[in-house]
Order: sequence, then structure tokens, then C-alpha cells
Amino acid sequence: MSDEMSPWKTYRRLLQFVSPYRGVLLLALLGMLIEAASAGAFTWLMKPVVDETFISRNSQLSLLLPLAIVGIFVVRGIAGYVTDTFMARAGRSIARDLRVTVLGKYLRLPGLRFDTEPVGSMLTRLGSDSDQVAQAAIDAAKVMLQQSLQVVAMLSVMLYYSWRVTAAILLLGPLLAWTMDTVGRRYRKIGHRIQESGAQLLQSADQALSNHQEVKVYGAQAVELERYGGQANHHLKLSLKVESTRSISSAVVQLMGAVGLALLLFFAGREAAKGRLSAGDFVSLMTSMLAVIPALKQLTNVQGMLQRGVASAERLFDVLDTPDEVDTGTRPLTRAQGVIEFRDVTARYPGQAQPALSDISFAARPGTVTAIVGRSGSGKSTLIKLIPRFYDIEAGQILLDGHPLQEYRLADLRRQIALVGQQVMLFDGTVAANVAYGELQGAAPEALEQAVRGANAMEFVERLPQRLETSIGSKGGRLSGGQRQRLAIARAMLKDAPILILDEATAALDTESERLVQDALNHLMPNRTTLVIAHRLSTIEHADQVLVLDQGRIVERGTHAELLAHGGLYAHLHRMQFREAE
Repeated sequence: MSDEMSPWKTYRRLLQFVSPYRGVLLLALLGMLIEAASAGAFTWLMKPVVDETFISRNSQLSLLLPLAIVGIFVVRGIAGYVTDTFMARAGRSIARDLRVTVLGKYLRLPGLRFDTEPVGSMLTRLGSDSDQVAQAAIDAAKVMLQQSLQVVAMLSVMLYYSWRVTAAILLLGPLLAWTMDTVGRRYRKIGHRIQESGAQLLQSADQALSNHQEVKVYGAQAVELERYGGQANHHLKLSLKVESTRSISSAVVQLMGAVGLALLLFFAGREAAKGRLSAGDFVSLMTSMLAVIPALKQLTNVQGMLQRGVASAERLFDVLDTPDEVDTGTRPLTRAQGVIEFRDVTARYPGQAQPALSDISFAARPGTVTAIVGRSGSGKSTLIKLIPRFYDIEAGQILLDGHPLQEYRLADLRRQIALVGQQVMLFDGTVAANVAYGELQGAAPEALEQAVRGANAMEFVERLPQRLETSIGSKGGRLSGGQRQRLAIARAMLKDAPILILDEATAALDTESERLVQDALNHLMPNRTTLVIAHRLSTIEHADQVLVLDQGRIVERGTHAELLAHGGLYAHLHRMQFREAE
């Protein structure tokens, strides 16, 4: 029973997003009531039209009745416009609110969420899921209310003219309710699968298009097309199941409408024979019945929209119900000295038997460079991601200026850190907007220019059409790898944080770009606590300490010269790179 109730719990929760638009929706509801009343008035008028015009031949009413019909439809048209306009405003506003709320939630989630959910799935939730939820909350509700009010208005007219005939036709009610419930359950069953299938389609296309160079070079067009085609076929089958359900239910409703009309003719004939029903009464009953059938058909069809919306809402609420990053710190922090200490730190990814890091202990002080090296998969990136608390530790302590990281607010902690990674993240905007990014937006123009010069970026920025105001395209696509890296260094320089993290910042660059970037880093590093993940060991010869990781543990530590003399793993890695260089 609880499973059956869950869609309605979801729908009730969805109505929370509707509450800011109650005023708009009340106006729309007023429009619906006027629409339904107008429809009822039209069918009610059929009796005097038939009886007075064709039977009594009342010439006085022959002009008034047509004018009354025109008036009814003018009022109905205005009411329909009010309903559609205000419902659309509420629905689209709810879709916008959901998108903004869900994106805000994603930006507050722990790093692990981004390891477990592909970006394609996130985009589906922000796109089609938000639209479908707005359809469920507003568009489906609009159809349900409009058509239900229409049915009520028509049944009222029918009851007014002959309660006996109407009562006989209402015997079809339980069968109609059973049909709509069956259809609703089938839609619920397929709804989730369609949403997941849509997310997989988007993700598959995103992979193939984002990596189009590799796809072409390795001749994988056919493979990617076959994969996408298979998922598209699966999506098609699910969509056809929905359509067949809708079509069958629609046919059943129409059949019941035909049975209802047959019952109407049968019982109306008997009532007329007894003198209880005039020709006008019959036409009004018939017109009302004919108006009820399409209304019932639409009520059945709206089940699909409603259930897809509820399925999308459950996917969105899954995100909204995920706990935020833990942020319970209260210790004030304006600017840190930058003393970082790891004490017996262990970190593990969920579901992994082996910890990613075990018993890590070291200290990094202001004005020093700590290099972290090791084979691929040894835990280097995991270690530095613990400092801004992208991931939380399982055991041990990480201290900043003598206090555990958890004691500081996340925003204050992260203000102390500048990060330059191998994959530089630039945004579609100007050079200036990418350097003075986020909380740096208010930076003085002089400070911005000084940071760009210090990062050796001014030599290419000056050649751009509008210098600092030049747009660099999505992800900085109009710049080379070295140019993007130097803008990231300029951003770090402008931030002027006491802690600097460099994650293989020169690994993917050619020799000339590496020289310029390394020189820019030399301007950036003094007087800070610098942690460097080094791919090329030649770049860390002057580090104050080198930590060598292997399988999540520190197996060696010392200076470059000490570790070479020791002849262990570091010396082996250095020899391997020296041979490659030779």
C-alpha cells in the first residue's frame, strides 16, 4: 500500500513549489470555473433552442438565443485565455525554480556525488526532468481540473433535465475509474524506465561527441553509433509501450462513451414515452453527453503526463534529499598562516575494500614546497583533494594552523586555497572574467593586470583583439593548453591565497609552454605553503620535501638528492623518466 501511495506523496511534495504562485493559480481557477459554467450554459440552452425555435416557433426568441450563444462563447474564450496564460506562467516559473534549486543543490553536494553520477544524467535532471515536473504540477493539473469541471457542469445539466436518465448512465462510473487506475499504474511502471533511458541516451551522445577526435582516430564511429542505436531502440520500445497504453485506454473510454450514448437513447426514449422528457430536454442531454466523452478521454490521457512528471519529480527529489557537504565549523578564519599537518590520515571511497590512503602523516609549512610523487593510482590526487575537503577522511586528522579542518566553515577554508590543475576549467566569457572569477569579481583592474603579467600571460593577451575583454569560447577553446594554464595561474595569483595546490600543472605541455608556465609558478610560489603533484620529476628538484606514495602509503620521504642517494622507488621512477627523456 505504501508503494501505491508514494506517487501521491511525491505529488503533494511537488505542490510546495506551487505555493509561491497561488495568486496566479487562483485567477486561472476562476477562468476554469467560468469556462465550465459557459459550457454548461451552452448545453442548457439547447432545450429552449429546440423547444422554442422548432416546436413552439417563438419568433421573439429566434434572435435572442443565437446572440446568447455568441455571448457565451465570447465569455468562454476570455476565460480560456486567462486560464492558459496564468497556468503557463505558473508552470514555466516552477520549471525555472526547480532548475535553479537543483543546480544549487548539486553545487553543495560532496565530491563523491560527481564520481557516481555522470554529468549527462545531471543535465537530464536539470533539463527534461524539470520540464516534465512542471507539466505534472501545472499542465496535468490544468487538464484534470478543466475536464473535471467540464464533466461536473455537463452532469449538472443532465441531472437538471432528467435525473433518472443521468443515474442510469452513471452506472458506467466504476468501470471508468478502474480503467483510469489501471492506466495510471502502467504509466508509473514505465515512467521511471523512460527517464533513465533518456539520461543514458544523452550521456552516450555526450561521450561520443565530446571525444569525437578519439572516436575518429580509432575508427570507433560504428561502435559508438551501434551503442547509441541500441539505447535509442530501447527508448523507442518504452515510448511505444506508453503510446499503446494511451491508445488502448482512449479506445476503452470511447467505447464506454458509446455505451453511455446507447443507454441515453434507450432510457430517454422510455422517459419521452411517459411524457417526462421533451425534445429539447433530450437534445440538452445528448449535447451534454457528447461533451462528457472527450473530457473523459483527456482525463485518461493526462495520466501519462502526470506519471512522467511524478517519475521526474522522484529523480529530482533524490538529488534534493541527498545530504549537503558537512559544514558544521564555527572557528573564525580570515587569513591562515598556512601550516598544514596530516596525522595518521586514512581515506576510503564508498564500497572500496582497500583504503585510498592509509596512515598518512606529514607537515607542510609556509614558504616551503612539498612535492607528492608516485605511480599512477598511488593516491596523489586523493591526498590533495582532502585539503579543501572535497572528500572527508575516515580516520586521523588534518590540521590547518593547529586546528582540524572540520572546525572551519567550508567557505572560509576554501578561501585559503588556490588550485591549479592539469585540466584547467575556464568558462565561456572574457579573459578578465575568467581570471577575476567568483569571489575575485571585484578585483581592481590594476591587480588583475598585474596577475596576468606575473603569470606570463600578457604576452599572448596583448595580441588578442580586445585584450582582457576578449571572449575565449566555451572551456577556453580558443586558447592553447599553455595559454589556458597561464590564465589559471593568473587566477591563483589574483586570489593570493596562503596555500597553493598544483596538480600536475605542467604534465600536458610542450617544452616551451612548460618553461613559461614553470617561470609563472616560480613567481606564484614564494611565501606560500605549496603542495605539488609532480609528473615530471625534473620540475621538483628544489622541493623542500618529497613524499613518495605507493598503494596509498608514504613509502619514502626526503629531498630530491636524498631520495636519489637512497636508491628506492623514487630513484627508480627518476631513472625511468631519464631513460624516456634520453
